[in-house]
Amino acid sequence: MAFVNIMVHAVWGTKSRYPFLKKEIQATVYEHIKQNARSKQIFIDRLNGAEDHIHVLLGLNADMSIAKAIQLIKGESSFWINKQKLTTPSFEWADEYYAVSVSEKQLQKVRDYIAIQEEHHHKKTFQEECDEFMKHHNFNRFQG
Repeated sequence: MAFVNIMVHAVWGTKSRYPFLKKEIQATVYEHIKQNARSKQIFIDRLNGAEDHIHVLLGLNADMSIAKAIQLIKGESSFWINKQKLTTPSFEWADEYYAVSVSEKQLQKVRDYIAIQEEHHHKKTFQEECDEFMKHHNFNRFQG
């Protein structure tokens, strides 16, 4: 039996950064994402966001890749949001996402950061956040 404790901070936005996730539906969408992830054995430690993106702190099991976990979460949640008719126009997530591993020492810092997303985005746009995230985590080293 494998014992795995890999925590990942993932961020992804809505298609074209459209503000689909209005305050009125955020709690419903977040709860559904958590329940769906649990059914797929994806542990969500924290989830929060703004109208145009979400942050997820998730734990991976031994046979789950980051790409697969995010694909499962994004695909099912967009299908469910549209089936429930929670948004107009039709809901879509953007294709891209950002993900970085989180050490045990940094878990609480990331949890706290995810918790204050609404306040945080009064000061900084999602695009500014993405630019800083990419620069801070040196993602340019992975580009072709």
